[in-house]
Amino acid sequence: MTLRQLEVFLAIARAQSYRQAAEALHTSQPALSQHVRELEGELGVRLFDRLSRGVVPTEAGRLLEERAKRVFATLTDVRDVLGELQGLQRGSLLVGASTTPGIYVLPAVIGEFRRRYPGIDLRLRIANSRVIEEAIRAHEVDLGVVGGHGLAPGGECLAAGLPDELALIVSPRHRWARRREVAAADLANEPLLVREEGSATRRVTERALEQAGVGWRVSMELDHTEAIKQAVMAGLGVAFVSVHAVRGELASRRLAAIRLRRLRIRRHFHVIHSEARTLSVGARALVAMLSVPAKRG
Repeated sequence: MTLRQLEVFLAIARAQSYRQAAEALHTSQPALSQHVRELEGELGVRLFDRLSRGVVPTEAGRLLEERAKRVFATLTDVRDVLGELQGLQRGSLLVGASTTPGIYVLPAVIGEFRRRYPGIDLRLRIANSRVIEEAIRAHEVDLGVVGGHGLAPGGECLAAGLPDELALIVSPRHRWARRREVAAADLANEPLLVREEGSATRRVTERALEQAGVGWRVSMELDHTEAIKQAVMAGLGVAFVSVHAVRGELASRRLAAIRLRRLRIRRHFHVIHSEARTLSVGARALVAMLSVPAKRG
């Protein structure tokens, strides 16, 4: 059994597709199939079942997946510990981020991090908050940056230094577009566009509206902030999105932002990691950079 075989196995198990796994690993599907056949032959068990929608691990595959993740988590820790010996000159760091911070906030921070520490290979994985929280628990990423999360057992919040506010956006043609605020009760009459289940933006929005006693009517669920912005521009409804995500559209007047009277929805993006993992020197340096806004405020 080789590390390459385990890497291939985990990529297929995660993607549930030989094609997507091959793309992620920059190799061919036949090469992946050969690795899996060799691994199954060595272990004497079948690792995947082929279904119409893709491939899924068998019971043996699920057991191997759990242990293979531990193997790679241990290897990552070893690399990081060795990297400590060289300070911030060399190392690697895999950061998982939910959609809003991952797309609209972190790129600038990562750019500054790479300028300061060019020897550290920092990679970013973007998904919704629930997926990132699961990746932290599975030791698949070193750090997670999410918004409005509920900390899971075994997790630890390292910083909450990135402030955010959720704005109610409307089309420039909407009757509210020239108003600064509207009565909260008026929201119930508007078609509301929301993110998918598992999105922190959705959780924070619904919690704030419930606590304020505000009613709402979901008209469409979309799995990306960009899709929501385009739908609002097209006049399909209104939506709550991070102010970080709409700066360009507000400046160019492709969208308008208003407030519900006596209700502001604010949050912080939280930096989380697994308590079972030792923070590398690179991870600590990134956390320090992300914590700076909190110290200033």
